[in-house]
Order: sequence, then structure tokens, then C-alpha cells
Amino acid sequence: MKRAVFAIILMMLAEGALADDWDVHRPYGANRPIGLSASINVGMLIANKKQAEFYSGRPENANTVDRILHSESYGNQIWNDLVNGGYISPSAIQNYGQLKVVEYGAMHYKLSYQIGLGIRYDWESTWGVLVRFDWSRLNAVGAFNISSTNGTGILQNNNQYIQCSVGGQEDRINIDFGVAKRIYVSESFALEVDLGFNLNNLKVKKNAMEIAGKPYDILDIWGGNSPSSYTASYEYVNQGGVGFGGFATFAVCYVVPGETSVGTIDLGYNFYYEKLKLEGYSGFAPQHSIFLRFNLNTFSFFDK
Repeated sequence: MKRAVFAIILMMLAEGALADDWDVHRPYGANRPIGLSASINVGMLIANKKQAEFYSGRPENANTVDRILHSESYGNQIWNDLVNGGYISPSAIQNYGQLKVVEYGAMHYKLSYQIGLGIRYDWESTWGVLVRFDWSRLNAVGAFNISSTNGTGILQNNNQYIQCSVGGQEDRINIDFGVAKRIYVSESFALEVDLGFNLNNLKVKKNAMEIAGKPYDILDIWGGNSPSSYTASYEYVNQGGVGFGGFATFAVCYVVPGETSVGTIDLGYNFYYEKLKLEGYSGFAPQHSIFLRFNLNTFSFFDK
């Protein structure tokens, strides 16, 4: 009897020791999210200035400054505004035909917000697959200088040029398909790397300039013809379209504590190398974004 009791005590002590050993050596992230999760993210998109040149109004672009500046109706209006504003002398520059663009400045995008939704499925192996949808509205800004064909008549501040602003606005949608890998560095934190394929859609919404304090729309709604304020315009056809590329993501993830997997809060960086469809500016270019993402793992019926 004593031997039996002694054997039982030894077995209990051994079981406790094994349990303690498991607590010490069990893998990090034992309460990690498993199964299907949904996410929402907010962040900032840092767009490549290469595509911003689409809105510069250069002669080779789809929308040009010259088309407006040298049209009969808009040209006369611009000339009158410059005369009335004291920018030019009507005796030196007698009509809008003697105005010309002498320099186009560099364009760039302003820092833009980005919001999105996503779904993903994670396995116990810490691998997962994902689909993400992100939307941004971007504003491109820049300037150009106008002068006269004879180089005289510019009066403002005794300068030879008049500086005018130009810019545009677009909406972008990014759809990402990829795989994700998490590396747990503690019970509460993990590092994540995502790689995958990107589809994007761009819609050009505005392209305009400002001369003598008055705005003028340079978006081509005249089918490539000379614009006139006296004739009806054509129906605008989006000058953007669908493009593609790839992406890579790096994030630091905080695992929300709980008896069951709740989700993560991620701070991360996205690198895109994508082709955006913009006439004349459709080559591949890098894009960047910084985001804060909230993953909620509530779909337990997909778990093992």
C-alpha cells in the first residue's frame, strides 16, 4: 500500500514538472489568432511624383494649358484678366496670341490619406492568405510660368514671368492578393511580412490651372478639339484605368490578450511597385504607405 501511494506521488510530481516545462518552453503566440479575420486600416499614401506630371498641362499631355490659353473664348478672358489685374500692358501685349508658356515646373502629390478593409485566413503554422481593398484621394500640385512672345509687357514686380498654379485630383483603389507570414517574438508581439499581387484602378477627377487668381479647367472634354465656351462639350471619359503590380508589407503586430484569440493591432509599411494607367505616364513606379491596422478574429466557425 505504501509503495502504491509513493508511486502515485511520484507520478503526480513528474506530471507537474512536465507541465512546468511546457509553460516555460511552449512556442510564443500560443494564443495567436487562427482562422478567418477581418481588418480595417487607416494610413497615409506617399505617391510617386512621376505620375503627378500627368497634371502639369504640358503640350504632350492629354490635358494642356495651351489648349485653353490659345482658344478664342478662354484666351480673351485670360488676356482681359491679366490686363485688369495689372500683370501685362495692353499696348505691349495686344492679344492672347502673344502669350506663351515658357516654363513648366515639377509636379508632386500632396500627402494623402488611405483607408481600407481586408479579410485573411491564418493557420497554426503562422502562414496566412489575404485580400485587401484600399482607397485614396490624391491631389497633384505644381506651377508654370507664362510670358509674352516678344518678352516684354510683364509688369508685376518688374518680373519677366507670371507664375500660375496647376494641379489635379484622382481617386485610386488598390486590391491586394497575397500571403502573410508572422514571426512571434513574445506572447504579445509578432513581426509580419506580406507579399503578393496588386490590381489598381485610377480615376482622373480634375485637372485645372489658375491664372491671375481665376481658375480654369483644362480637363479635355472637347475630344481633343479646341475648346469653346459657346459650344457643348463631349461626355467626359475617364483618363485613368486599371493597372497592376506587386506589393510587400512589413508590420509590427500587437496580439490582443484573451482566453481565445481576439485579433491584432498592426503598425506597418507597404511598398508598391505598380503600373498605373495614365496616358503618357503608365510605366512602373514605386509607391509607399504607412498604416495602422485592426484585425478582428471573430469567425470561430472557420477554426479547426
